Amino acid sequence: MFFLRFNGGNMSVKAKRLISILALVLVVGAFVLLRYLAYDVFMNIFPIVVAVLVFLLIIMVHELGHFAAAKACGIYVKQFAFGMGPALFRKQGKETEYVVRAFPVGGYCAFETDIEDFDEEKGEIVEPNPRAFNRKPVWQRMIVLVCGPLMNLILGFIVVVISLCTSEAIASTTVSEFREQSVSSSQLMVNDEILNIEGLPIYSASDITYKMQSSDRKNEAGNLVFDITVRRNGETVLLKDVEFMTTNRQDGSSGVYFDFFVYRLEKNFGNVVSMGFRESSSKARIILLTIVDIVKGKYGLNDFSGPIGVGSVITEAVKTYTFSDFMSVMAFLSINVGVFNLLPIPGLDGARLIFLIVELIRRKPVKQQVEGMIHFAGMALLLLFIIVISFNDISKLFAR
Repeated sequence: MFFLRFNGGNMSVKAKRLISILALVLVVGAFVLLRYLAYDVFMNIFPIVVAVLVFLLIIMVHELGHFAAAKACGIYVKQFAFGMGPALFRKQGKETEYVVRAFPVGGYCAFETDIEDFDEEKGEIVEPNPRAFNRKPVWQRMIVLVCGPLMNLILGFIVVVISLCTSEAIASTTVSEFREQSVSSSQLMVNDEILNIEGLPIYSASDITYKMQSSDRKNEAGNLVFDITVRRNGETVLLKDVEFMTTNRQDGSSGVYFDFFVYRLEKNFGNVVSMGFRESSSKARIILLTIVDIVKGKYGLNDFSGPIGVGSVITEAVKTYTFSDFMSVMAFLSINVGVFNLLPIPGLDGARLIFLIVELIRRKPVKQQVEGMIHFAGMALLLLFIIVISFNDISKLFAR
């Protein structure tokens, strides 16, 4: 961004704003021209730009959660950064430095700590800042750590609501009709409300899809079978071994053939908000269940995706999905970031919360050097893992 070079000197604030506005107009104008003069080029570039913006929004919301909570608790924030790597833009605020870095794959809030420092110019030890993060009560530090993931969960809910508002219909969990030659209709009936599939409580249509696609239990005929609990005529009924035929997917694997439809809900405020909570909760639960499956070893390295793989999913969603489906993907990613950051993995918010819980129990903090080394090791391993799966993502792209 060339206009950043004119950011100093004796230039007035109005002049700086004018240059920034002109630069923004030029960028938008270039995109509009590209849209009409070189449509094919535009359709290749636009999804990538959208993917980057989605990453930035999810990261920005997460870090803003930490930042706003820290400010509310009176914690001194030294630096507030978007992205990782070399700095592209810096601006010093009243007390916080705001930085935009090259790679939109992370971000951070750098808090003041209570470690003593040595001022070389004055030749004396500088006392810790009373507003340092570690000097605040444990409950305030917990709030700061939780607010980042919490903001991602809230963003996910908002995006789910937008997705529902822009969708053709809101799917219920009640059977409305069956396809021709349906197998499941031998036990399922119209107006059955699906409550549970194979032990998983069903809150939304997404739960039905997830559970039935992730199961591989078959009968002698080769059909998939499920134990399904339904509400029928006001009574709860357990249906054992409900059969569904299999179908071949585009990737060559087989999956369940959904031979029934569900009723559509009226698109009003109550249904949108209620289903928004249900869908958001379902996505969070699916993520947690997937993490459990990862721990159990059900997934291999090829099943993971790094920033490049996720970016590829976003670009594909922009190209081929409806706006509603794209928003659903974005909601899933935001909720994923929120849930993942609450895991007790060193370097993430969840592990820092564990250390605060230990501090509450011991009534004294773990040594900062020890905690710092643990978080550093965790982040190093996490970054190494991201690099490995990113190379895997690249190989998948070239293999297409």
